[in-house]
Amino acid sequence: MRAYVLRRIGATLIVLLALTGVMFLLQEVSPYDPVRLAVGPEASPAVVAAARKRLGYDDPIVVQYVHYVEHAVTGNLGTSLNTGDPVTSGIASALPASLELMLAAILIATPLALLIGFASAARWRGATIIRVSSIVFASAPAFVLSVLFVLLFYSRLHWLPAGGRTSSFTAPTGPTGLLTIDGLLAGEPAVSWDAIQHLILPAVALALLPAVAVGRVLRGALLTNVRSEHARAARARGLTETAIVRRHCMRNSAGPTLAMAGLQLGAIFASLVVVETVFAWPGLGNYLSQAIPKGDFPAIIGVTLLLGVMYVVVNTVVDILQAIADPRIRS
Repeated sequence: MRAYVLRRIGATLIVLLALTGVMFLLQEVSPYDPVRLAVGPEASPAVVAAARKRLGYDDPIVVQYVHYVEHAVTGNLGTSLNTGDPVTSGIASALPASLELMLAAILIATPLALLIGFASAARWRGATIIRVSSIVFASAPAFVLSVLFVLLFYSRLHWLPAGGRTSSFTAPTGPTGLLTIDGLLAGEPAVSWDAIQHLILPAVALALLPAVAVGRVLRGALLTNVRSEHARAARARGLTETAIVRRHCMRNSAGPTLAMAGLQLGAIFASLVVVETVFAWPGLGNYLSQAIPKGDFPAIIGVTLLLGVMYVVVNTVVDILQAIADPRIRS
């Protein structure tokens, strides 16, 4: 197991190095000149040349890449051409909101995926209704669901807020950065409840498609396992379908389910930008959507690199969990 973990960590480092290479090349082939954007369109050629030398853009491309990797490792992602602030600071201020939204989406998607898979395999009443309803809702892209949720639950029913992260002007800013937790730590449960209300619509819009994808894979794996010989033996001993699925089939179905869960994390990242834009959520997606029209390449690369690192690291953890669930993967 230790050798497998070390191999996966080594592969992760190689992938991360390749990811930084792709980000660096994208910056090089971009039609935007970062030096010209930094000094302004009215700057003289002499000022542009001096800034290019000061920022290191006149160095050989290999030297620029080495410096880029060194800065990225130390957390120096450059300066935003839009705000003039360090990209790291902009990401740090937006990251807690995105983390809270993604964690809420995962908390919604996980039980929903288990319900879709478990209900069908255990032959619960209403399993078909659950499966068909979830597929219908997940057939629409996240941005379409976001708009529909706003129109229905805010404009028509007035049940939930349409955007933003909180309605409170005195919401705490720490220590975790997650309003649902910080409100409780500050002794203000009303702030936490308000944050939960703001979370529901964007989190559900973000969670539906991954939940259905993972749930369908889990359902297929469970249905295969409930037809196996060991499941028939358990059924002959008088165990109920629910007990057979829970005791004898869940672990054997964990491998493909975990693999799909790792892939669907990328779907959450991909949908983050549009969902946060629709709901005016002050997170990484909103920060990125403001940077793209301005050609703010340091901010674009910084957010993309961070999301890429998170995706690669989480999938490495998923691979290790798969090896724990199925020892055959380690060989």
